[in-house]
Amino acid sequence: MEETPITVFPGKPKIRFRLPAFRLKLSRGVNILIALLFVLVLAYNLFFVYVEPGEYGIKVNRIGLNRGVQKDVYHAGLTFVMPFGFQQIYKLPKGMQVLELTNFPSTASESARKDRAAHIQTSDGFFVDIDVSILYHIKDPYLVFTTIGPGRLFEDNGLIPKAEPVLKETLGKLTTEEFYNSPLRVKKAEEARTSLNTELNEKGLEVVQVLVRYFKYSPEIQKNIEEKKLQDQMVFTNQSAARAAREEAELKKTVQEGMVTAAVEIEKGRAYVTRKIAEKDLYVRKIKAEGDLLVKLAEAERVRLRNDALKGIGSERMVALKMAEVYKNLDLIILPSDGQNGVNPLDLKNAMKLFDVPERGAE
Repeated sequence: MEETPITVFPGKPKIRFRLPAFRLKLSRGVNILIALLFVLVLAYNLFFVYVEPGEYGIKVNRIGLNRGVQKDVYHAGLTFVMPFGFQQIYKLPKGMQVLELTNFPSTASESARKDRAAHIQTSDGFFVDIDVSILYHIKDPYLVFTTIGPGRLFEDNGLIPKAEPVLKETLGKLTTEEFYNSPLRVKKAEEARTSLNTELNEKGLEVVQVLVRYFKYSPEIQKNIEEKKLQDQMVFTNQSAARAAREEAELKKTVQEGMVTAAVEIEKGRAYVTRKIAEKDLYVRKIKAEGDLLVKLAEAERVRLRNDALKGIGSERMVALKMAEVYKNLDLIILPSDGQNGVNPLDLKNAMKLFDVPERGAE
């Protein structure tokens, strides 16, 4: 450490201070490491190019036997190149690209390429400004590089010069009113996409979608179109109302017919039920009458059989026995005991004769 004298306040008595001086002393190994790191960074910047994931890399040789654009396409990663301009890597975007044709840039995507709206003359002679979004991508980077050029030339020299003429050719076939027909407008936009691909595929570009976002006529034409559209809508509204009235009348007629049919069927059902109930009652009465008849016949047969049994052998004795049982319940009976009709209870033979009971020998 050394001290360096300095002078303060000139013209006054000199006051000297000594400030310490520092010297950084590094070891030899650290110096070598720093130098090696510097060489590596320099070599990286001179001999390697980093291709990002969303990019294609195209190598151009400027010396040697294989000079010119190389067909190999480089993707994400480090690519070796000869320094000092001997070889060079050109990058092209890999993802979806958007071209916005619009007179209102604020409505377009910030990352999209913007150009003026397509000015198209309709088939009936009116002019319309159309905002169109064209989605496309690089399909063959080598073909794009060799036919159009490096950088963003695929926009300036590739798609933009072709876009408006193709749109004029396809969408210009529509009349003023047909622009309001969405399916027809989409169909013409699809034709524009096909026409663009016919011209751009051979240059390595592919159009994925053509979207008509907005179209604008002059104020006078716009007003006339809107008034005519309102008239057409009123006509359509009246036609729809008339058709709805017809459909409603038809619906009421169908409902009434259905109600009548339902009432008829209900009456048929009720008549069927009544008929079946009557048949059931008739059947029940018939079966009951037959049963009653059988019961009466059985009772008559029982009486007949009993009467026949009472008329047979031993019936007189049974009568006598019954009469004898009657006698058991009598406490006192007064009968004449003499004369022709006299009754002697002790004379059983006479009692049997009195009741016409034949004797055993007479049977």
